[in-house]
Formats: sequence, structure tokens, C-alpha cells
Amino acid sequence: MNTKPSSSPLGPRRTLVAIAVILALGALAATLILRSGTPGAAKADSHGHGHSEAAGHADGEHHGAAAAAADGHKHDEGHADDEHHEDSKAEKAEAKPAAQPAAQTAAKPAAEAGHGDDEGLIAMDAQRMQAAGVRLAEAGPATVRSVLQLPGEIRFNEDRTAHVVPRVAGIAESVPANLGQNVKKGQLLAVLSSAAVSEQRSELLAASKRLELARTTYAREKQLWEEKVSAEQDYLQARQALREAEIAVSNAQQKLAATGAGAGGGAGGLNRFELRAPFDGVIVEKHLSVGEAVQDTTQVFTISDLRSVWAEMRVAAPDLPAVRVGEKATVRATAFDSSATGEVAYVGALIGQDTRTAPARITLPNPDGVWRPGLFVNVELTASSRQAPLAVATQALQKMEQQTVVFVPVQGGFRAQPVRVGRADGKTTEVLEGLKPGQSYVAEGSFMLKAELGKATAEHSH
Repeated sequence: MNTKPSSSPLGPRRTLVAIAVILALGALAATLILRSGTPGAAKADSHGHGHSEAAGHADGEHHGAAAAAADGHKHDEGHADDEHHEDSKAEKAEAKPAAQPAAQTAAKPAAEAGHGDDEGLIAMDAQRMQAAGVRLAEAGPATVRSVLQLPGEIRFNEDRTAHVVPRVAGIAESVPANLGQNVKKGQLLAVLSSAAVSEQRSELLAASKRLELARTTYAREKQLWEEKVSAEQDYLQARQALREAEIAVSNAQQKLAATGAGAGGGAGGLNRFELRAPFDGVIVEKHLSVGEAVQDTTQVFTISDLRSVWAEMRVAAPDLPAVRVGEKATVRATAFDSSATGEVAYVGALIGQDTRTAPARITLPNPDGVWRPGLFVNVELTASSRQAPLAVATQALQKMEQQTVVFVPVQGGFRAQPVRVGRADGKTTEVLEGLKPGQSYVAEGSFMLKAELGKATAEHSH
């Protein structure tokens, strides 16, 4: 019996169908691999089949699709056009969506990294620095003084203030002096009509007449005694009467001098009393008008020499060691920008039982009359001083988020540099950490930079 191979046409066709099934399974497996891998791997495989990762894969895994495609092209004649190209289109459609998220994912961290580098930077060129008033300085050693500041008040210099009283009772006939007027020593302030002055002047005139008579009597008795005409006793009595008359005149003169009336009444009569300024000064109070009756203790004028005033303050017990007589002090007005330097003239020896403070005062020159009594002031005294190895200007420091910072120049602008500070006075502050000797910082205009940084932070948060 002859056993020849079958020449049926179904054999080659079955082979072609099996190859097509293998190609479809390979395309499906490639799609699943692309979807399950990273975006970067998908992108690489879509363009170059990821040859860097091919070494870790089996030949069949990495080149399956390509081998199948090559094999498919060898058997193009055995496949329908629709079967081959549909598989290729499906593979490309699956690869494109995987590449797009990979590019977006890579771009996002790059943008965030670029924004982080500029955060906190205040961009500013030289022209803007000049317009904003930004000035640089170098941190270095300086003397930091511990300043004691005490509240005070300007008062009259009581050593140069007089509460003028007439010292005699009377009625005001004229008052030429006015409130606020500058007067010279001996200048007429008021004229009074006083009965007491009239009596004192009358007493002086009577004593003067008796003195003249006593002198005449003494001269005659002395001559008669020398000529042996009268007895020595008469001569001695005349001399005694003369001495008594001289005492009476001197007593009357002293009474008038004590009241300031003077010996003669002048054209106004014996009752005229002239009230005059005791020294150069300003009339700061006036309590007298024409026709007003006053007593000998009535305060009618207050005159003060305002070329010198007192700055009075109260010193607590712990601060007393820093307040010493002769110590230099700076007085600053609270109502306007003015200051002056004086010396501590007095510190109380006792501490008040209620206030637990001691009074103190500073004698302050006042040639221009700027320091008016009643003005509130701050008195600054140097309590101690020390040399700081590293210090900056006090106005350069700013508070930001519970931190003390100074602004330092960097490439393209400025940044806030946190620092730890130590002792400080009104001008200089010691820096303990955060800066190096010789490092530049913003000495003037730091508040402007703080405002710029706050504005930039607010815009970024929105």
C-alpha cells in the first residue's frame, strides 16, 4: 500500500492561522507590559523599545513584538491586510496615551524646584536700593551701653524762682508789670499805698530830728565841760542822749529796709510803697490788679529765671546705684524732637514710704527757653558699658514670625537672616549668633525690605 503525504490545501492555511493567533497574543502582551510599566519606560519603549532595559528581559519578552512583526512581514502574502494593520494601529494607540502623562510628571517637579530657589529672595537692583533708602554696613565690634531711662517732668529751678509778696499791707495804686513779661532786677512791678509804710517813715523822720537835737546838745555840753563851765555829768548825759538818738534812727531805717520801702516817700508821699523785681526773670504768675487790697503775706507775683530749669524724676531703689550726683544725663522731650545734656544735681537721701522711690533732679541749661515747666521728658543715664565683639545698628533689626532677623545681600537681592541678639542700647545691638565679623547687612531701610517680603509672601499664598 502506498503511503504518500497528503497534499490537502488545508495544511498551509492552518499554519497561517496559528501564526496570526501568535501575533495577536504578542501584541496584547506588549500592550499589557506598556501599561504596567513606568511612564518613562512607556515613553522609551514607544520610541526606542527600551533597549537599556532589554538586558534584564528574556529575548522573547523584549523582542517578541518585533520578532513577531518581522515574521509577520515574511508571511505578508499569507495574511490579510486588515489583520496585520489593525494589530499595528492598536499597538500605537496604546503607546501614545502612556507617553503623555510621563512628560507632565517630569515637568511638574522641575517647576516646583525652580520656585523654591527664589522663595524668600527680595529682588532689588542698585537703582531700587537708592530709591528705597537702603544702606549697607559691616557687622563688627562696638561699645554697647546699658541705658537707664526714667520718666520726668520739667519744673522751675527753685533756686532761681521767687514768689514775690509786698511784705506790707496796702492797696494797689498801679501795676505796670504784665504776665509773661521779662523783667530786670530792680524793675518796678507795682505801687501800693500803705499806712504801715507811712508810720515807719514818720518814725524815721522823728528819730532823725531827735538825732539832730542830740548832736547840738552834745556839742554845746562838750564845749562847756572843756571850758570848765558845766559839770562833767551834763556832758555825759548829752553824749548818752546822742547815742540813743543814733540808735533810734538806725532802727527806723532798718524797718523800712526790711520792707523794701526805702527812706524817702518821694513825690507820692510817705505812704508810697514800690514793689520791685528781685532779679532778672519772667513773670510766670500775677495775682494783683489796680485797687486790690493785699496783705503783707499775699503772693502777688511769681518770677523765675527760665535760663535754667530742673528735670525732676523718681528713681526706684534698684536703679539708685546708676543715678549719682554729677553723672551726665540726656533729657529728651516726649512731645517733640528735642534733647539736651545736663548733670544730676540732687538725689534724695530717703526713699518714700508709699512710692518706694527717691527724688532726683537734673539742672538743665535753657538759654532758648525750649524747656518749659510742665513738659514731660525721658531722662537717659548710662548704667554700664561693655565691648561687644560683634554688633549691628539697632534699627537694622526686624521681627518676623517670632524671630529677630537682619537683611543681608545675596545674588540678585536680599534675604532675611535670623540672628540671636544680646545687650542693646538705642543705637547698637550685640549679635551672638547668625552673622560673621565683616559681613554686610542692611543698616538703613530694613523696614522697607520687610514690607516687600511680606507682600511677596501674601501673593504666593494666594
